[in-house]
Amino acid sequence: MPTAIERLTGIGWKEQRPALLVGFGHGGTHWIVATLYLILPFVAKDLGLSYSEVGFLVAAFHISSTAANFGSGLVVDVTGRKAIFLLLSLIIGTAAFSVFALGPTFFVLVLMVAFIGASTNLWHPAAISLLSERYPAHKGYALSLHVTGASIGDSLAPLIAGVLMVPLTWQGTAFMGTLPAFLGALLIAALLVRNERPSVRGDRRVTGFRDYLAGIKELISDKAILSLCMMSGFRNMTVNGLQVFLPLYLADVMRISPVWMGAAMTTLQVGAIFGSPIAGVASDRMSRRTIMMAGLTASTVVLLALTLVENNIVFICGVSILGFMLFSVRPVIQSWLMDLTPPRVSGSATSLLFGIQSGLSALAPAIGGMMADAWGLRSVFLMLGGTILIANLLTFLLPREDARRR
Repeated sequence: MPTAIERLTGIGWKEQRPALLVGFGHGGTHWIVATLYLILPFVAKDLGLSYSEVGFLVAAFHISSTAANFGSGLVVDVTGRKAIFLLLSLIIGTAAFSVFALGPTFFVLVLMVAFIGASTNLWHPAAISLLSERYPAHKGYALSLHVTGASIGDSLAPLIAGVLMVPLTWQGTAFMGTLPAFLGALLIAALLVRNERPSVRGDRRVTGFRDYLAGIKELISDKAILSLCMMSGFRNMTVNGLQVFLPLYLADVMRISPVWMGAAMTTLQVGAIFGSPIAGVASDRMSRRTIMMAGLTASTVVLLALTLVENNIVFICGVSILGFMLFSVRPVIQSWLMDLTPPRVSGSATSLLFGIQSGLSALAPAIGGMMADAWGLRSVFLMLGGTILIANLLTFLLPREDARRR
């Protein structure tokens, strides 16, 4: 198996270990978030929350993500240290979700969700910069391992959380959801942090806040980079809306058990475990734009078709297909951005990408919650069909040449 992987990717098996470790840690951050989404219906029932209040809770996650994003890109580019911020991300997320499990009030839950949101976007600038620097000729594949780790966390966490909800309360399930991130923190501390040296390939490193702002200005003035970030933002609105409202739809409309809820959420993510490496390698060898167009066009068609489906089994099968198409393109977006970005501001570019994603994603639960209270949960899926259609149109308008691949 290792020989076949080396032949397919062009990277030695031992050389892939840092990428696999970063992917595992990424899975830990997503495990926390996926568990949070799965237990939301039970949190809402226990505390008597409306759909609008649940939407506000998730909006707080993305607002804090946006706020933390730009600071995290700054410290990564200024210090050149990446592994230490990966470790901090996992520690903060683990601590916040542990307190969430103990939080008896809505205010405490909002505060802890804000810390979790900040921790997730402390992770991305460091991880994506590290992988792009270590694997300059194979960014698509390296970042696909990063995304695959997230997909594994997103896939297994809701299934396991659903099973745990049978013998445990949502509080106990939340606490158990911190364990993968805690293990990831131990591995990164032992294998990456102690051996890290601040470095950056190519151009000089950002030296301060003024230099950082100049880098952000440079990125925003690049129409291709800004358009790519906006496209990814609307795609993320769709992703976040599905993660928030699909469990609510399954619990309140379909009225299925927590175990089947977890299984259904797993089908949304499991296809990306296999699809992300395929999309990443294909985008290294072909046009990134071509892969993006194929994935988003198929996602648009499937999501709009789901609004017409009445049968539960057909609906869940459609969700599986949607997840395969929608989540597999993540490494393509990230590697495309790194193609366009000077190495000295790669952390800042990642912050810009995830900042725009988080800002737009905060709108999906807030707007969706009000729509669900007013017209029912099915109306939310029509809105999400519109956001993925906008993402598809923005991809169509991007330059046909992928860009200045470095």
